[in-house]
Amino acid sequence: MADNAANTQNMTVVVTGASGRTGSRVVQAARTAGCTVRSASRTRGFDWEDRTTWAQTLRGADAAYLVYPSDVGAPAATEGVGALAREAAGLGVRRLVLLSARGEQQALATEEALKVSGAEWTVVRASWFAQNFSEGPLVEELRRGELVFPAGEVREPFVDVRDIGDVVAAVLTSGERFVGRTVELTGPRLLSFRDAVAEISAASGTTFAYTPVPARAYGEALTGFGVPPEEAEFLVEVFEGLLDGRNACVTDGVQRVLGRSPRDFTDFVREAAAAGTWKV
Repeated sequence: MADNAANTQNMTVVVTGASGRTGSRVVQAARTAGCTVRSASRTRGFDWEDRTTWAQTLRGADAAYLVYPSDVGAPAATEGVGALAREAAGLGVRRLVLLSARGEQQALATEEALKVSGAEWTVVRASWFAQNFSEGPLVEELRRGELVFPAGEVREPFVDVRDIGDVVAAVLTSGERFVGRTVELTGPRLLSFRDAVAEISAASGTTFAYTPVPARAYGEALTGFGVPPEEAEFLVEVFEGLLDGRNACVTDGVQRVLGRSPRDFTDFVREAAAAGTWKV
């Protein structure tokens, strides 16, 4: 046990997307575990689109958390993750953890690019984030009183991003236990997006509406808001797949890695409402 603690204390972890929804929680969890964290962002000289910036960020690190800035299933993600993973392995960064999307067929090519890189890899496939309702574009929609989204009445096991951070830190500091494995993370129960919005309404004291729309109509709306047509078309394909009910089941991923149950959506909502997240 003492040797493991010492190894963790001496471990340097590169965290891409360190200010984002998952990256910020990975930073916190890795530091709590005793790791030295090296944040990788444009403000710190790292750019996914500029490969000349990679080596200075990766050199001397033991492990890295990879989260691609747009979507893990985008063609650019497959190329970028594969190239960065190969460079990391070549520089001696032996452990890589990739954040992937549960049920997203388009992400499989990016996962494969990691697996053939030569690094010791782990894929963490996460379900829809609970914090998508509190951080990001959906928040502004809710504050306007209505969430319009192409999820129909499908049920989703929303996962708390703090659990993702804890799992990634545990995977990185657990020796060989999770090397070469894919871990699927979900919350403890299924809710529809309508259920989720109802819980937010109840906790915040403000009534918010949920209006389901077809994915194609949502894509047209995105284009109207200025999203490039190619990106909007890709997102339509992703939503049509992810929100067809294929993810309407829970996994024991959090329990297997952390030895505890995942955080419940109700707890997330209560805390976010207390912080005034959805005040209008």
